[in-house]
Amino acid sequence: MVNNLEQGFFGIGIQNGKTPENLGVLWRSAQNMGASFIFTIGNRYAKQACDTHKAVGAMPYFHYENFQDFYKNLPKGAQLVGVELDEKAVHLETFTHPRRCVYLLGAEDHGLSNAAIEKSHFLVKFKSTLSLNVSVAGSIIMYDRQMKLNFS
Repeated sequence: MVNNLEQGFFGIGIQNGKTPENLGVLWRSAQNMGASFIFTIGNRYAKQACDTHKAVGAMPYFHYENFQDFYKNLPKGAQLVGVELDEKAVHLETFTHPRRCVYLLGAEDHGLSNAAIEKSHFLVKFKSTLSLNVSVAGSIIMYDRQMKLNFS
Protein backbone atom coordinates (compact mmCIF):
# COMPACT_ATOMS: atom_id res chain seq x y z
CA MET A 1 0.00 0.00 0.00
CA VAL A 2 1.34 3.47 -0.93
CA ASN A 3 1.41 6.06 1.83
CA ASN A 4 0.69 9.34 0.01
CA LEU A 5 2.03 11.40 2.90
CA GLU A 6 5.43 9.73 2.55
CA GLN A 7 5.36 9.75 -1.23
CA GLY A 8 4.78 13.47 -1.57
CA PHE A 9 4.16 15.69 -4.58
CA PHE A 10 5.19 19.02 -5.99
CA GLY A 11 3.98 21.65 -8.37
CA ILE A 12 5.96 24.44 -10.00
CA GLY A 13 5.01 27.71 -11.59
CA ILE A 14 5.86 31.29 -12.45
CA GLN A 15 4.48 34.57 -11.18
CA ASN A 16 4.10 37.16 -13.96
CA GLY A 17 6.26 35.26 -16.43
CA LYS A 18 8.15 37.45 -18.87
CA THR A 19 8.41 35.36 -22.03
CA PRO A 20 6.43 32.45 -23.49
CA GLU A 21 9.66 30.56 -24.22
CA ASN A 22 10.51 30.39 -20.51
CA LEU A 23 7.15 28.84 -19.76
CA GLY A 24 7.51 26.16 -22.41
CA VAL A 25 11.00 25.16 -21.28
CA LEU A 26 9.96 25.05 -17.60
CA TRP A 27 6.90 22.90 -18.40
CA ARG A 28 9.04 20.46 -20.38
CA SER A 29 11.47 20.16 -17.47
CA ALA A 30 8.57 19.79 -15.01
CA GLN A 31 7.19 16.85 -16.98
CA ASN A 32 10.62 15.18 -17.07
CA MET A 33 11.33 15.81 -13.38
CA GLY A 34 8.03 14.43 -12.04
CA ALA A 35 5.98 17.53 -11.25
CA SER A 36 2.39 16.82 -10.29
CA PHE A 37 1.10 20.09 -11.76
CA ILE A 38 2.19 23.38 -13.30
CA PHE A 39 0.75 26.88 -13.01
CA THR A 40 1.03 30.56 -13.82
CA ILE A 41 0.08 33.62 -11.83
CA GLY A 42 -0.70 36.76 -13.79
CA ASN A 43 0.32 36.23 -17.41
CA ARG A 44 -1.50 33.37 -19.12
CA TYR A 45 0.08 30.30 -20.66
CA ALA A 46 -0.17 30.02 -24.44
CA LYS A 47 0.94 27.15 -26.67
CA GLN A 48 4.72 27.06 -26.66
CA ALA A 49 6.91 25.87 -29.52
CA CYS A 50 9.55 24.88 -26.95
CA ASP A 51 7.10 22.64 -25.05
CA THR A 52 7.79 19.81 -27.49
CA HIS A 53 6.61 17.17 -25.04
CA LYS A 54 3.22 18.94 -24.70
CA ALA A 55 3.56 18.95 -20.91
CA VAL A 56 0.56 21.20 -20.44
CA GLY A 57 -1.60 18.41 -21.88
CA ALA A 58 0.10 15.70 -19.84
CA MET A 59 -0.36 17.17 -16.36
CA PRO A 60 -2.79 19.57 -14.69
CA TYR A 61 -2.21 23.24 -15.55
CA PHE A 62 -3.70 26.00 -13.39
CA HIS A 63 -3.85 29.73 -13.99
CA TYR A 64 -4.42 32.27 -11.21
CA GLU A 65 -5.25 35.92 -11.83
CA ASN A 66 -3.18 37.12 -8.87
CA PHE A 67 -1.12 35.88 -5.92
CA GLN A 68 -4.04 35.99 -3.47
CA ASP A 69 -6.09 33.71 -5.73
CA PHE A 70 -3.14 31.30 -6.00
CA TYR A 71 -2.38 31.30 -2.27
CA LYS A 72 -5.92 30.50 -1.17
CA ASN A 73 -5.87 27.49 -3.53
CA LEU A 74 -2.60 25.89 -2.38
CA PRO A 75 -3.10 22.13 -1.99
CA LYS A 76 -3.79 21.11 1.60
CA GLY A 77 -0.60 20.19 3.40
CA ALA A 78 1.65 21.79 0.76
CA GLN A 79 4.30 24.28 1.73
CA LEU A 80 5.13 27.23 -0.49
CA VAL A 81 8.79 27.48 -1.53
CA GLY A 82 9.68 30.82 -3.10
CA VAL A 83 12.78 30.98 -5.28
CA GLU A 84 14.26 34.44 -4.89
CA LEU A 85 17.55 36.29 -4.43
CA ASP A 86 16.67 37.56 -0.95
CA GLU A 87 18.74 38.00 2.19
CA LYS A 88 16.30 35.74 4.10
CA ALA A 89 16.62 32.94 1.54
CA VAL A 90 18.73 29.85 2.25
CA HIS A 91 21.12 28.46 -0.32
CA LEU A 92 19.69 25.62 -2.37
CA GLU A 93 22.77 23.53 -1.62
CA THR A 94 21.74 23.27 2.05
CA PHE A 95 17.95 23.31 1.59
CA THR A 96 15.81 20.35 2.64
CA HIS A 97 12.87 20.05 0.26
CA PRO A 98 9.44 19.48 1.79
CA ARG A 99 7.81 16.29 0.56
CA ARG A 100 4.61 18.17 -0.35
CA CYS A 101 5.30 21.60 -1.76
CA VAL A 102 4.74 24.16 -4.46
CA TYR A 103 7.72 25.99 -5.97
CA LEU A 104 7.08 29.57 -7.06
CA LEU A 105 9.46 31.45 -9.33
CA GLY A 106 9.31 35.08 -10.42
CA ALA A 107 10.18 36.61 -13.76
CA GLU A 108 13.82 37.61 -14.24
CA ASP A 109 13.02 41.32 -14.43
CA HIS A 110 10.79 41.64 -11.34
CA GLY A 111 11.24 38.51 -9.20
CA LEU A 112 8.53 37.49 -6.75
CA SER A 113 6.02 39.98 -5.41
CA ASN A 114 6.38 41.19 -1.83
CA ALA A 115 3.23 39.24 -0.93
CA ALA A 116 4.75 36.03 -2.33
CA ILE A 117 7.97 36.55 -0.41
CA GLU A 118 6.07 37.23 2.84
CA LYS A 119 3.75 34.21 2.48
CA SER A 120 6.41 31.68 1.43
CA HIS A 121 7.11 29.02 4.04
CA PHE A 122 10.66 28.84 2.69
CA LEU A 123 12.80 31.02 0.44
CA VAL A 124 15.68 29.49 -1.49
CA LYS A 125 18.37 31.01 -3.67
CA PHE A 126 21.37 30.01 -5.71
CA LYS A 127 24.96 30.96 -5.03
CA SER A 128 24.84 33.55 -7.78
CA THR A 129 25.23 37.31 -7.80
CA LEU A 130 22.81 37.75 -10.70
CA SER A 131 19.45 36.16 -11.37
CA LEU A 132 19.20 33.08 -13.54
CA ASN A 133 16.80 32.49 -16.39
CA VAL A 134 13.53 31.38 -14.76
CA SER A 135 13.30 28.10 -16.68
CA VAL A 136 16.91 27.27 -15.80
CA ALA A 137 16.32 28.12 -12.12
CA GLY A 138 13.21 25.95 -12.00
CA SER A 139 15.00 23.05 -13.66
CA ILE A 140 17.83 23.26 -11.14
CA ILE A 141 15.33 23.30 -8.23
CA MET A 142 13.55 20.20 -9.55
CA TYR A 143 16.80 18.34 -10.20
CA ASP A 144 18.03 19.17 -6.70
CA ARG A 145 14.73 17.89 -5.26
CA GLN A 146 14.99 14.68 -7.23
CA MET A 147 18.57 14.02 -6.10
CA LYS A 148 18.00 14.84 -2.41
CA LEU A 149 14.74 12.91 -2.05
CA ASN A 150 16.02 9.96 -4.11
CA PHE A 151 13.06 9.94 -6.45
CA SER A 152 13.57 7.97 -9.63
